[in-house]
Amino acid sequence: MTYEADLRTITEAVTAPEAGFEMYAWERLDSLTKPPRSLGRLEELAARLAVVQHDVRPTVSPMAIVLMAGDHGVVAEGVSPYPQEVTAQMVANFSAGGAAINQLAAHIGASLVLVDVGVAGDVSAIPGVRHAKVRAGTRNMAEGPAMTREEAAEAVLVGVGVARELAAAGVRLIGTGEMGIGNTTAAAALTAAFTGLEPSLVVGRGTGLDDAGVLHKAEVVGRALARNDVAELDALGVLAAVGGLEIAGLTGVFIGAAVSGVGVVADGFISGAALLAATHICPPCSGYAFPSHRSVEPGHTAALKAVGLTPVLDLEMRLGEGTGAALAMGIMDAACKVMSGMATFGDAGVSDREG
Repeated sequence: MTYEADLRTITEAVTAPEAGFEMYAWERLDSLTKPPRSLGRLEELAARLAVVQHDVRPTVSPMAIVLMAGDHGVVAEGVSPYPQEVTAQMVANFSAGGAAINQLAAHIGASLVLVDVGVAGDVSAIPGVRHAKVRAGTRNMAEGPAMTREEAAEAVLVGVGVARELAAAGVRLIGTGEMGIGNTTAAAALTAAFTGLEPSLVVGRGTGLDDAGVLHKAEVVGRALARNDVAELDALGVLAAVGGLEIAGLTGVFIGAAVSGVGVVADGFISGAALLAATHICPPCSGYAFPSHRSVEPGHTAALKAVGLTPVLDLEMRLGEGTGAALAMGIMDAACKVMSGMATFGDAGVSDREG
């Protein structure tokens, strides 16, 4: 069996959450001691989680955030103001607890699972890193495919395995995050390929490009799409041609969560591109996914529209790392506690509406 064949077997086993259970979720929510739907989207989140868990008293505890790290050969095109070495340096920072995601994961009580799926540098001596390197960074997508199909499938299976392992250990909600210099270029290329939008509409400033840098980045994305003839490729082929190892790993986290019946939270633009890839490879995945926030990267709005899901937050964030996912997971925890812990009108002896 090849990695691609193994992946196909897994995706064929994924089924959408039972849509009919939504009725029972809303029956409970509408019986609680509050005016119907008065908690707005908080109730929508709780209802969706109830459907995913098939339980009218959902919970998100315990929680975990999977942070995939990988490098990109396309940085050779000058698409990032930061050198590639920063990826490995930030992995060390995550391990030491010094990054924004460390603080936010601790704030919500989520464990952080750090995975090297494709860092160009050697991070084998850094403690707390799960070593699952498929290769040391992708190839330059502007010159040809970033990965072979088998490399892409292998990276996806890394994410599937991590998600399934977490679910088997009792984790009820999985967040996604990433680190990889150059990965907004890959995310833009994937978004353009899957939506048909022009590169200029999905390319943003990334880690701080000026106007000229954004124009150059859009040109590189356009060149990569043409060089790889993405319109003729299937979903795995697109992911291999213009994606990234950490993006493929996150694609697998979405698939692995879905096959395990566990909710999964997308972070920003990079995770959004991974979710877009996952829904093309395995359409039922969208029923288990929750976008956390709307990134200021323009391609993220396009990716969200394509998957048909609404983010929880809009805080003008663009850091990545899983920071948006962590914040949304805290709100989802609150939604579950409301749905699971509130008294009904009958329980509390409070009169319901007349008629």
